[in-house]
Amino acid sequence: MTLLLAAAIAKSFAGVQALKGVSLELRAGEVHALVGENGAGKSTLIKVITGAVKPDSGTLTVDGHMAQNHSPAQAKSLGIAAVYQQPALFPDLTVAENIALGLESAGVWRRVDWDARNRLARELLDRAGADIDPARTVSTLSMPEQQIVEIAKAIGAKARVLILDEPTASLTEREVERLFRVIRALRDDGHGIIYISHRLEEIASIANRVTVLRDGRSIATRDLREVEPAELIRLMVGRDIAAVFPKRAVAIGDVVLEVRGLRSRTIRDVSFLVRRGEILGLAGLVGAGRTELAETLFGLTPAEGGEIRLRDQAVRIQSPPDAIGLKIGYLPEDRRQHGAVLEMAVAANVSMASLGAVSRNGLIDRGAEQRLAHRFVEQLRVKTPSLYAETGSLSGGNQQKVALARWLAIEPEVLILDEPTQGVDIGSKSEIHQMMGELAEKGMAMIMISSELPEILGMSDRIAVMRGGTMAGVLSRAEATQETILALALGHA
Repeated sequence: MTLLLAAAIAKSFAGVQALKGVSLELRAGEVHALVGENGAGKSTLIKVITGAVKPDSGTLTVDGHMAQNHSPAQAKSLGIAAVYQQPALFPDLTVAENIALGLESAGVWRRVDWDARNRLARELLDRAGADIDPARTVSTLSMPEQQIVEIAKAIGAKARVLILDEPTASLTEREVERLFRVIRALRDDGHGIIYISHRLEEIASIANRVTVLRDGRSIATRDLREVEPAELIRLMVGRDIAAVFPKRAVAIGDVVLEVRGLRSRTIRDVSFLVRRGEILGLAGLVGAGRTELAETLFGLTPAEGGEIRLRDQAVRIQSPPDAIGLKIGYLPEDRRQHGAVLEMAVAANVSMASLGAVSRNGLIDRGAEQRLAHRFVEQLRVKTPSLYAETGSLSGGNQQKVALARWLAIEPEVLILDEPTQGVDIGSKSEIHQMMGELAEKGMAMIMISSELPEILGMSDRIAVMRGGTMAGVLSRAEATQETILALALGHA
């Protein structure tokens, strides 16, 4: 049975054709994956389905009924709900109050039945497979718990079509499995779920069918039992990617960065070194201290002991300006909050860490800034309509390239990359890995933090594994396997 049918949907924004006759069919009792590179049209299609954007042409049919003058209110009445990567809950209200806001009718003199409100919240949370106290304030919930609350709201609103947009981007493996149990239960109960993700291995384990978008068009719909990951990649990018992890053979040079017995609030007795032209992978479970180590090296968290040496000279790093002055760059994990200022222009983002190079007498030289930005936009192949376009208007992969350009502009000798390809599509991921190889060839020393073991194994010359805020061990590329890394990370080695 078809729950939702989007047929020949077209939409343009300011002359840019975002959707070009896209079609998608969602059946009752299925998880239907929607994949494509950033900028392929996935977000625009979802906005059309949820009524946030009106299409220029095409039709939308829900449960056999044509959606006319589609709006968010009509989408809700038709049983369509969306759960985004960042849940839209009120942090200072309780779980029960957040659920009630989406379900209860308004009224000036309406009396609140608190017992009934809490009972309903408890019932919906149980149906969503969550053991969450309805009286808890949302700000105390973890990200996966907030997503479950959003799903409980959708169940309460009698949503039959549920859209999940990158729901596992910030979840641990255990949290992912918990979410998947909820999704499978909803599917078995007859709901239709549109599942958007860049993680192909995840899609293979949870989805029944997949639709591929590319350049605003629906390229193909496949049964996931009959399609290989390599074919999906070809459909998504329109070409063969020879290797997602294009590791280059690079001559490893002298030691650039050496850390001896480093300590801070969250790390203890960490020692390692990185050589010129080397990519040192930093692996470990969530909470192992990898990001905290990066923040200490960059001066965001003060070191409480130990020694940092650059080019065999002891240095003190008490702030990011200290690190920048020592030619250390840091691409943080959270692109939206710390990687790039999305409201600022591409050129302003690129020059932000090297204002001295584009300023005269305390004023920014716009010509110098433009030349600097143009150089890195060309080098990193950033797709942007203009150097002065808002960075937030770009796709996720291009936002990440802009954030990377900022640190390349300081000409770093050491570059720390925290989850450099998280949340970017397969094509952008391959391009970022290619850039890392090019930077290594030029002699840059890199520390790459990644939660994806294939990325760690594919791109690293050596792999340092952290556990409980300290270094559990360092593996050569030859001896590193998923099993040996996990053994160190779990303390079983």
